[in-house]
Amino acid sequence: MSSLPVPPRPFMCPRQLSSSSFAEAFDVARSKLDQLGVHEPGEEEEVLSPALSSSSSATEESVPCSPVGTDSPLSPATPFTAPITPAIDPDVADNFAFAFDIDGVLIRGGRPIPEAVEAMKVLNGENEWGIKVPYIFLTNGGGKFETERCHDLSQQLEIDVSPGQFICGHTPMREFADRYGTVLVVGGEGEKCRDVAESYGFRDVITPGDILKANSATAPFRKLTDTEHASSRDLLTRCGGDLSNIVIEAVFVFADSRDWASDLQIILDVAQSQGGRLETRSNTFEEGPPIYFSHNDVLWSAAHEHARLGMGALRRIVETVFEDTTGGKKLKTHAFGKPQVSTFQFATRLLQQWRAAQHGLAESEPPRTVYFVGDTPESDIRGTNAMNETAKNDWYSILVKTGVYQAGTEPKYKPRKLVDTVLDAVNHGIRREMARRGSRKGTGGRMLPLDDVALKAVEEGRTPDFEMREDPFLAVA
Repeated sequence: MSSLPVPPRPFMCPRQLSSSSFAEAFDVARSKLDQLGVHEPGEEEEVLSPALSSSSSATEESVPCSPVGTDSPLSPATPFTAPITPAIDPDVADNFAFAFDIDGVLIRGGRPIPEAVEAMKVLNGENEWGIKVPYIFLTNGGGKFETERCHDLSQQLEIDVSPGQFICGHTPMREFADRYGTVLVVGGEGEKCRDVAESYGFRDVITPGDILKANSATAPFRKLTDTEHASSRDLLTRCGGDLSNIVIEAVFVFADSRDWASDLQIILDVAQSQGGRLETRSNTFEEGPPIYFSHNDVLWSAAHEHARLGMGALRRIVETVFEDTTGGKKLKTHAFGKPQVSTFQFATRLLQQWRAAQHGLAESEPPRTVYFVGDTPESDIRGTNAMNETAKNDWYSILVKTGVYQAGTEPKYKPRKLVDTVLDAVNHGIRREMARRGSRKGTGGRMLPLDDVALKAVEEGRTPDFEMREDPFLAVA
């Protein structure tokens, strides 16, 4: 009996070996983002900066974000890798890749979703075709150094995760370090976000704890612990006892607030101040400094069975309460992260750099298809679909049922594929790519017998659909 033919591997483009620094190339890619003119999905005006959107409730002239200086030292939070000479990897898929949200897709409540570890194994070559598929992580979460988050993720998923394949919500904020002097940084645990901001190059970082230490009456129901009081900085000595001598030039919400009431009060105080001067009030309520949020997710998937409120909810509260307490004045705030198209364009550049550095693939073109796996229709799916409308390559949205999305409901922003888990998403993407090449998992690499419907799909340049569709809201792949 003759043996079955070997399953065909994905087409491989010519490889490149380079000793050039991935960090230098990433710097170039990042600086190019300054020239992008990309709107948040649904907005028609105002381009702010890479991966940044604004609320449309007011009109305020925006300024482009500053590029990273070439002489800035790399810090622990820098999403760069050291110079790499990649080895030729003959088994890597060249023309498709994956990008993953984290919370609700891979991790929930600090623990890996059971199928996530297996999904990473499949991507790393433990599949029927023996191929390795490049992948990156794109999360709206933050509050830690990128290197620290990668270390945590490596342990959770039992793989090595590099900062060169990781973007979190506040990563783009580093590009504002040279623009502003004194800034208020909100969110996260303890002094962590201050540390991250200073590693980005921000020169003078004030936290809500500093303000509460200087004037405990700022938030009547919030009392600093002994540890918080000791770690907070002494603003009174610095300003000679007059807090109005301190001018906040911008507010950055790096991570989710650990005390919404006091953080809300302090953000509003600064927004209603005279040009950012602490403990002052504007007569016009139009003098406050800009306010930036690292993402805009109203809900996120945590350990609780139901989704929890996220930073996007705080953003809306800030804007609403500002209007209610200023006689109807509108406050415009800004947000980074998904679903902004520029965030996905930033991810495209990261993916190209990672494929070149890690797998030796040519860097000139992005993969033909990027499968983005998320759990939140309002950010993950909305952003992926919007990116697909503008990108030259195909961004394919996959929604999982392990996070924010509630099974049985019809989301406002519809994915191209709905699956149970991230492992199903990975298998679907790989299977879809193999189907394009005429082989199917479980057939030993034999050519598929195509029926009339499948033949018609091939003639029209579409991939034959081998799945039964149980969800009527899904669009045709």
